[in-house]
Amino acid sequence: MADDNLSTNSGEFWLYGYGSLIWKPPPHFDRRIPGWVTGYVRRFWQDVRLFRLPSKVSIPHPKGRRMLVRLPCQEASNPIISQDHRGTPEAPGRVVTLIERSFWERLTDHHDSAPDRVWGVAYRIKADKVAEVKDYLDIREINGYTIHYAPFFPADGSEPIRTLVYIGTPDNDQFVGPQDPQELATHICKSRGPSGLNIDYLLGLEKALDELSPESGDVHITDLSDRVRTIMAAELEGSGHVVETSQPPPPSAVSNNFQQEHSIREQEETEKTD
Repeated sequence: MADDNLSTNSGEFWLYGYGSLIWKPPPHFDRRIPGWVTGYVRRFWQDVRLFRLPSKVSIPHPKGRRMLVRLPCQEASNPIISQDHRGTPEAPGRVVTLIERSFWERLTDHHDSAPDRVWGVAYRIKADKVAEVKDYLDIREINGYTIHYAPFFPADGSEPIRTLVYIGTPDNDQFVGPQDPQELATHICKSRGPSGLNIDYLLGLEKALDELSPESGDVHITDLSDRVRTIMAAELEGSGHVVETSQPPPPSAVSNNFQQEHSIREQEETEKTD
């Protein structure tokens, strides 16, 4: 649901985050605003896999053309990379994507209701860093996400903002589609990768959403989180061992007190260890 005709905030570059970007901000932002977009539904329906990088990728140009971009050199002995994967080839992790509501309404979803507002945050990127951040974000498209634009409505009631948003659309190879919630929760419990445990991604998102606003919860996310906690508790009771999970993001990570990275390299290193 791209909207290329928004005229507000002309000349500024804003990015909308509805997943881990809520608590793991991009580099070089100078404003962060909570709010929402409409016309979409957020679902854990995107696979995240390891893949082999080509030397160049074709990415969309803001004016509608496409251009080839050479990717940063990879070590010959380790050509496998993913920017934010939380799984393995045997058990690909799951992350959220947005589905146009009109398309979602034609599907058979076990979670048959969804809020009208998809809460998240908008980041304004510093003017002198826009090109650098765009290059960094565009490379992430090879994870199955493509560039779209959507009007973002700030929670304070100010004018809508034209934001860039990355979406894994239903026609991409990593789109999974509807799945039984219990099976999905079990899958999330079993998946982990270089970016961390899939459980942490889910529970981190639940916490981040809850702290944006009293109205920002998402039934799909909450139900999956409750199912995961039940699975973890059962495993703990049955095995006598602590089920592996990391600590949830600290309160500062979902407020305005971010440990913001100051370069793309720092951001990439953070994503590998978070």
